[in-house]
Amino acid sequence: MALTVLVVDDHMIIRRGLAQILAEDARIAQVDDASDGPTAMRALRTGHYDAVVLDIALGERDGMDVLKSVRAEFPSVGVVMLSVYPESQFAVRALRSGAHAYLNKGCDPDTLIAALCKAAAGSVYVTPAVAELLAHNVRRDGPQAPHESLSNREFQVLQLLVAGKSVSAIAEQLALSANTVSTYRSRVLDKLGVRTIVDLVAYANTHQLRAL
Repeated sequence: MALTVLVVDDHMIIRRGLAQILAEDARIAQVDDASDGPTAMRALRTGHYDAVVLDIALGERDGMDVLKSVRAEFPSVGVVMLSVYPESQFAVRALRSGAHAYLNKGCDPDTLIAALCKAAAGSVYVTPAVAELLAHNVRRDGPQAPHESLSNREFQVLQLLVAGKSVSAIAEQLALSANTVSTYRSRVLDKLGVRTIVDLVAYANTHQLRAL
């Protein structure tokens, strides 16, 4: 049966381009698009979708937050995370949070459609790069890197701090209080064993954690 798909990306050219590519495949019956998390959730509540293509960075609402909402409200909907960020930064975290696949935006259309078909069937689609990361995580002898112990929200705050955003700006973007963001900031610094934002930026550079 052909799939109905929702593409969620805050860049119009990208989401319209993806929609056009998907619509040309016989395995896809319908493609709609949404520019942000709230619009995507409204679409899911009013329509029927087999799978979602979800960007990691969605401006005011992080893609990982949207993933959490989709999993909570629509557990049968397949979710394929599609991002410019390297697999090493988000893939394992996304899969642990309930995504069925994590793909880089440089992937070919056949890979994306294959991942959507697997996701819609409730199965996980793993690329060779992600499989290597998963194997490394399972077989790793030494301790995990400090940033891997961060919650999704803490990791998000880390990236926004590294991007140069102030506590108040982060609070506004994430719809949180400044006190809550300050608490997350303290937790991040403590877990990573650093004292200042300069130290945090250095840590992010060392571990190749790209800012949002």
